[in-house]
Amino acid sequence: MRIPALLMTLALIPALALRPAASARAQESLAALVAAAPAGATVTVPAGVHAVRGLRLDRPITLVGEPGAVLDASGSGDVLRIGAAHVTVRGLTLRRSGTDLTAENAGIFVERKAHDVTLDHNRIEDTLFGIYLDGSANVRVTRNVIRGLRSLHVADRGDGIHLWNDTGCTVAENDVADSRDGIYVYVSSGNAFERNTVRDVRYGIHYMYSNHNVLRDNTSRGNVAGFALMSSDHLQVTGNIAADDQAYGFLLNYISYSQFDHNEARRITGLRGAGGGTLEGGEGKGIFVYLSQFNDFHDNLIADSEIGIHMTAGSEHNRLWANRFVENRLQVKYVQNLAQEWSRRGRGNYWSDYLGWDLNGDGIGDVPFRPNDGVDVLLWKYPSARSLMSSPAILLLRYVQRAFPVFTPPSVQDSHPLMHAPATPGVDHVARN
Repeated sequence: MRIPALLMTLALIPALALRPAASARAQESLAALVAAAPAGATVTVPAGVHAVRGLRLDRPITLVGEPGAVLDASGSGDVLRIGAAHVTVRGLTLRRSGTDLTAENAGIFVERKAHDVTLDHNRIEDTLFGIYLDGSANVRVTRNVIRGLRSLHVADRGDGIHLWNDTGCTVAENDVADSRDGIYVYVSSGNAFERNTVRDVRYGIHYMYSNHNVLRDNTSRGNVAGFALMSSDHLQVTGNIAADDQAYGFLLNYISYSQFDHNEARRITGLRGAGGGTLEGGEGKGIFVYLSQFNDFHDNLIADSEIGIHMTAGSEHNRLWANRFVENRLQVKYVQNLAQEWSRRGRGNYWSDYLGWDLNGDGIGDVPFRPNDGVDVLLWKYPSARSLMSSPAILLLRYVQRAFPVFTPPSVQDSHPLMHAPATPGVDHVARN
């Protein structure tokens, strides 16, 4: 019985040895197929796992994957690198890039000279950066699913989609999770970001020094911050949703001449400590406005959050009207020495805690809404004074401010508060969820 078993084992050895050789030939044939393709050709990648080491597209071709076609870099370098204009990559799974942040390893890396590229309907997983656009123009990144490296600490991951010095790009209908930032935009102007969904990252969409961009109908859920917009101007931010994020729904830092309308910030709950309580200074803010001027906010919904809107540090000449502030624990936190009027052309905002009246029935409250008083400002400046909240001195101070408004410090006033929440089609369908 031993001799037949031995003969069978020896017979299997050549067949097993052929498998790596066949795999190597498949790799070589894919690379050779791409290298031999003339400009304008379509190269179809057959189903199966194709081991690659930075497969490079250096001429205008279309690379299309059959169902089940996988490019696998085995944890080294980029999976795919594009170095030519007019390239299309569609229908592939790309996985396991390297993890070198300095080298910016990515699932797909698009070089500066590679303009007019289309990346459509791919799945990119276990990569440091998902898609990296390095100074290119007119790139379309659409309908891709991107998953980062959950095994790495957040600070050691790359971004799902990263733009650096790119113009005229469209990033739309992508599903991004488990990266550092979902979409990071740096020194990139004149781009559009539409209908993307980002979750389980640090910042859903993160802007730095990027002007004249459009953010429309994107969704951020379960991130530290939904939309972190910094040092940029002339942004059009419309119809976006930040729900169940922690620190901020919309963070504006040095943003100017921008439009924010029909957005939703809901259930921004705050940063939690190990025991489950909110960390000191970690309140959840639907909108946080810091050193930002000349912006318009209208027809937005800010609801069910620790703080509805926090405005501070020289944020002046902003206009707010027709917004809905609903059931936030603190509707407004305003820490400045300049009084501001939050209404426009006789129309203010809806405040769920407004206690005024409307005798003539025109839908506008007859008494101005002032969300904060001097006691609020005192407590924000000196948090330790909260222990005196119920003391007779504090109660007397609040009474004096109501009875003698001359003692009221500069603050926010809405002179035309709305008695009923205005209909805002861009967010009403979400409010029920």
